[in-house]
Amino acid sequence: MPKLTRYSKFENELDSLESADIMQMIQEALLGNNVNNPYDPDPDARPDMDDLFNAILEALAERNMIPDDMLAEAMNADNIEDTKIGEQIRKMMERLQQDGFIRREMDENGQGGTGGVGDSKFQLTDKSIDFLGYKSLRDLMGGLGRSSSGNHDTREYSSGVEQTGETKKYEFGDTLSLDTTATLSNALPRGIENITEDDLVIRQSEYYSSAATVVMLDCSHSMILYGEDRFTPAKQVALALAHLIRTQYSGDSLKFVLFHDSAEEVPLSKLAQMQVGPYHTNTAGGLRLAQQLLKRENKDMKQIIMITDGKPSALTLPDGRIYKNAYGLDPYVLGQTLREVAQCRRSGIQINTFMLARDPELVGFVKRVSEMTRGKAYFTTPYNIGQYVLMDFVSNKTKVVN
Repeated sequence: MPKLTRYSKFENELDSLESADIMQMIQEALLGNNVNNPYDPDPDARPDMDDLFNAILEALAERNMIPDDMLAEAMNADNIEDTKIGEQIRKMMERLQQDGFIRREMDENGQGGTGGVGDSKFQLTDKSIDFLGYKSLRDLMGGLGRSSSGNHDTREYSSGVEQTGETKKYEFGDTLSLDTTATLSNALPRGIENITEDDLVIRQSEYYSSAATVVMLDCSHSMILYGEDRFTPAKQVALALAHLIRTQYSGDSLKFVLFHDSAEEVPLSKLAQMQVGPYHTNTAGGLRLAQQLLKRENKDMKQIIMITDGKPSALTLPDGRIYKNAYGLDPYVLGQTLREVAQCRRSGIQINTFMLARDPELVGFVKRVSEMTRGKAYFTTPYNIGQYVLMDFVSNKTKVVN
C-alpha cells in the first residue's frame, strides 16, 4: 500500500499565522464553550491561559495544521508545553496579547507576564469583541444573500430611506417622489401640457426606523443541560447583533440583560465571557429591568428580544427574596410575569421571543406573550437561532412609505 502524504495549508508555516487567523480558529472557545460543567455550572468560570493553550492546540489538531515531526514529538512527551509545538503555541499566545486581542489579568502579586501558560485568567479586549461580533455576523448571515449564487458574505443592509424599485399611482398625501418616465408615458397621448393627477406615478420607499433594543439572555442551568450548549450560540447572536447595529444602524441603541434567579444588565465588553449558573428562570425580573432601560430611550421603536429555553420558574419578591418553583408553570410566577408583559404592551414595547425548546406549557406561555404585545414567537435551535434573530431585527425596522 503506498504511503499517504498529508498536505496542510499551514504545514511548517505556523509562524506565519496572524492573530486574526488564530482568533477565528478559537472563537467558540473564547466565548466559553466547554468551560462550564453542565452538571455543576459555575457562573464565575472564566478561561485561563491553560485553557487558551489547549484551545489553540485542539484547533491546530482539528485542522491538520501540526507538522508530522511536531505531532510525533508531542504524542510521546510527558509535558506538551515543552515540545516544539508547545513553543509555537506560546508564541501565538504572545502574539494575541501583543496585537491587543487578549489582556492577561494581573495576579495578587501584580504579575501578569506577556506569554507562557498557567492558571492566570485573561480578558477579551474591545478589539477582540469587535472581531468576534464581525465573525459571528458573517457566519450567521453568510447563506442569506439576495441571490442563491455567487459569494455573498452578508445580507445587503442599508439605513435611512431607500427606494424599493416598486411604483404606484399617486394618492393624496403621498410623498411626491415621481417616477418621471412612467408619469410622462401616461401623459404623452394627450400631450405633456395636459398632465393630470391621474398620470402621476411615484416610487415607493422603505423607511428604516430607529430602534431601542434590549436583548434578554437566559443563563439558567438548562441552557447548558440536556447534552448541548445553548448559551454560546445565544452569545454569538448578541455579538453579531451588536456589530450589525454599530456598523449599519448607528442611531440605534442596544443593551443586554441576563436573567436567571434575578436579572442584571451586562455591558458588551463582559458579555462574551459570561457563564451559565445553577439558576432558575426569572423572566419577570428580566422584563422589568428591560423596561427600565428602554424607558430612557427616545426611539421610534422599542423592543425586547428574549432568548430562552425554559418557562418562568422564579420571582423577586418585594422584600428581595427569590421565590422559586421549577415544577410546571406556577400560577403565582406566571401571573407576575404576565403583569410585566402587560406593562410592556402599555408602554408600546414589542417582545419577540426566540425559544430553544418545545415544551407544551412553554409553547402556550410564549404564544400568550406574543399575542399580548403583538410580537412574534420563533421556535428555533442553537444552530439557526442567529439567522432568525438577525433577519427579524432588520425586517422589523422596515416599513413601506409612500
